[in-house]
Amino acid sequence: MSAASKAIAGFTRKRLKWTVALSVLLIVAGIVAIIIPAAASIAVTVFTGWVLLLSGVIHLFYAWHSRGKGGIAWEILLGVLYIGTGAYLVWNPVLGIAIVALALAIYLIVEASLEFVLAFHLRPLVGWGWLLFDGIATLILAFLIWVAWPYGSVWILGVIVGVSMCASGVTRLMMSLTARDLVEQPS
Repeated sequence: MSAASKAIAGFTRKRLKWTVALSVLLIVAGIVAIIIPAAASIAVTVFTGWVLLLSGVIHLFYAWHSRGKGGIAWEILLGVLYIGTGAYLVWNPVLGIAIVALALAIYLIVEASLEFVLAFHLRPLVGWGWLLFDGIATLILAFLIWVAWPYGSVWILGVIVGVSMCASGVTRLMMSLTARDLVEQPS
């Protein structure tokens, strides 16, 4: 093995340790969300609200600094919409859970589709099946939200987020362990 190959392998091993640690942390956070689904649902809703508030402020800031360049009315409208929606979610998280649950179901459908595409794109490589597993799990979670919506949103949102975090954590962990095994193989 050349000096450059050894350096790359060492760099990769160091990064893989962090990836494994973060994967385990994701799994643990997912388990906590499953155990306390109502708290996880509220946390997801409040976090989403703060992200929307920040996005709204950014849109207004951009509109202020891009005066005269066209589209200013659109930026102001989006900024106000984001701020209003974000404020509603932050100050009324229990009522906003159903909205976030529906948005999450739509997001999970898109995520599952992208994971399927990536899995089949990587199909000849070792570990592609874990992406397929993640896509299937994500699609099932989206379906469960859709079936329970809106009445089961309080508990289903936390459980779904927890299961999704666990599935993603397991997928990332298995892919990291596979990558580690490939790096440690003698050339």
